[in-house]
Amino acid sequence: MTHLGLSPDLAGPLCGALLHFLWQGLALAFLLSAALSVVRRAAVRYVLAVATLVLMLAAPAATFLVLHHSAPGSGARPVAVLAEREGLRASSSPAGEREHEFQPSADQRSGSPALPEGTEVWLLEFWLAGVIILSVRAFGGLCLLERLRRREMSLVSAELEAMARALERRLGLRRAIRYCQCRMLDAPAVIGWLRPVVLLPVSGLTGLSPEQIAAVVAHELAHIRRHDAFVNLFQTGAETLLFYQPAVWWVSGQIRAEREHCCDDVAVSVCGGVPDYARALMLMEEWRRAPQLAMAANGSRLRSRVLRLLGMETQHNRARSLGFAAASLCLAFVLLAGTGLLGTARSLFDMAAGLPMARSGMTLERTQAGRVARPRGSAPASATGLAGLAEAGPQSAKSTPAPSTGDSAGDQEPAPQKEKESFITGLNSVGLKNLTADQLIGLKVQGVTPDYVRHIHAAGLNPTVDELIGMKVQGVTPDYINSMRAYGFKPSVDELIGMKVQGVTPEYLSAMHALGVDLTPDEAIGMRVQGVTPEYIRALHAEGVEPKPDELIGLKVQGVTPEYVHAIHAAGLKPGVDELIGMKAQGVTPEYAREMQAAGLNATVDQFIGLRVQGVTLEFVRALSAAGLGKLGIDDYITAKTMGITPEFIEKARKHGIRDLTLEKLIGLKQAGVF
Repeated sequence: MTHLGLSPDLAGPLCGALLHFLWQGLALAFLLSAALSVVRRAAVRYVLAVATLVLMLAAPAATFLVLHHSAPGSGARPVAVLAEREGLRASSSPAGEREHEFQPSADQRSGSPALPEGTEVWLLEFWLAGVIILSVRAFGGLCLLERLRRREMSLVSAELEAMARALERRLGLRRAIRYCQCRMLDAPAVIGWLRPVVLLPVSGLTGLSPEQIAAVVAHELAHIRRHDAFVNLFQTGAETLLFYQPAVWWVSGQIRAEREHCCDDVAVSVCGGVPDYARALMLMEEWRRAPQLAMAANGSRLRSRVLRLLGMETQHNRARSLGFAAASLCLAFVLLAGTGLLGTARSLFDMAAGLPMARSGMTLERTQAGRVARPRGSAPASATGLAGLAEAGPQSAKSTPAPSTGDSAGDQEPAPQKEKESFITGLNSVGLKNLTADQLIGLKVQGVTPDYVRHIHAAGLNPTVDELIGMKVQGVTPDYINSMRAYGFKPSVDELIGMKVQGVTPEYLSAMHALGVDLTPDEAIGMRVQGVTPEYIRALHAEGVEPKPDELIGLKVQGVTPEYVHAIHAAGLKPGVDELIGMKAQGVTPEYAREMQAAGLNATVDQFIGLRVQGVTLEFVRALSAAGLGKLGIDDYITAKTMGITPEFIEKARKHGIRDLTLEKLIGLKQAGVF
């Protein structure tokens, strides 16, 4: 009988190898977790994770070979040799009985743990179905990448390509790399291994500065220089073949995380500006959309990456300790589970050692010793291999070449432990405790240090975290606060931010005070917003206008200039500040005033405003005069305009034979609706 086209000699060992990998994979994952808990360099952590995944892929293959070669056909000769070496002699029983004595059971022939009949078929079918499904999924991802390559791309601008080529030279890249725009992406990504293509979003980078764009492109070029696309394909293959083991997915996730950390280090080392790059990552996380097989700059655990870049990763040391303890418990469980599985495979090891338990001349105790020695002896080898990698990693990192000569050149070591701890400890010492990750990121990105907070508190202010960030962003320093208080202000946090944003300086306040204008914080902000300068006030004073702070703001809002005031005065009008504001708001220009005066309307300021509000123009005045209404006063023109007495209405009344028209009669006819 065969299983899925495999002979029993192959199906049994294959099933056994897959089952044994359940505990082997967990053991390897524990070793990686233990190593990562003490190694901080991203480059070394990446190597450890990749090595662990390689071992995970090799473990079931090695197990399969061991189980397959332990089958009866290949194990009969070692059995006889070992039996003779132990001094075992054939008993007086017939030869046929001895053959039966050494004949392996069905489980021994298969090389797998004892399973109910037919279970192997179901297990292999389940494994093969999973492999097929994930293979189709991976093939679909490759098809999507090919579609991006062929249909969704266009050339980038010459400026952007020139910037990218300059980054290539700085990174020491000599490969042919294409740069294209892609409509389907919202963040930069890189696809391809032999012919890499850097994909840039059509509009997703509009919110980034040129320095941030350069850092993001450098991140993608780091993927190319490190040949991460090849490792990514290897990960996909491992995840496909060993999909049923969660430890494989965890290790693969660690590889992706550390790969991004390494590329982040390259981007920062080449372009500098950690805060700017951190802001770019946070912005791109909101735009995130990239195919799985493409490697995007905003992928893989954004918050952890930003915290690491800002040197605040050590705030999770307690969580790492708890994770290490949990991993220890997990290892204990793995060892128990492995022991149980080894117990089910007892007959296999007995057969390989040539020591049948029931009828050999050796005691059970000695047989167990021979059986257990080998699996226990093989465990330290794996541990030694991983430990060796962990020890060799930092040494190799010290001799890493400059960024322009090697793949790991940009893998910069994070700041020393004490510096990282001092930031959070310092914040705790000034009362900023239990901060969220977003708050910590904002404080660090904007440069809010414990000393800054301490000085702000010493100035008598107790701002919130968001207010501290806002103060630092706008450049509100302790010296600025003291200078405002020296002027007599007692501003709140919001007023300080507003004054700093609008450029309210001690010099500005002193100049205003010298002109007799004493301001409150709100008035100072309002005057700066509207552009009220000392020069503007001096010019108004020269025209005889001495407005208050709120009046200055109103004059400036309405566009009352010293030239306008001078022209109004030249027209014979002497309006006050409020009248000047009203005249300008209603469009009473010096030209309008002179025209009305030329028509015989010597109006006051209020009358000019009324005429303008009602739309009384020079043409309207002349039309009424030509209609024979005689000389009207200013209020008459306003009333006529308000009631709709137009030259056309007067002409219509005359055509109906109405004579001796006066303004009162016309208003009566209009209201009665006679025609």
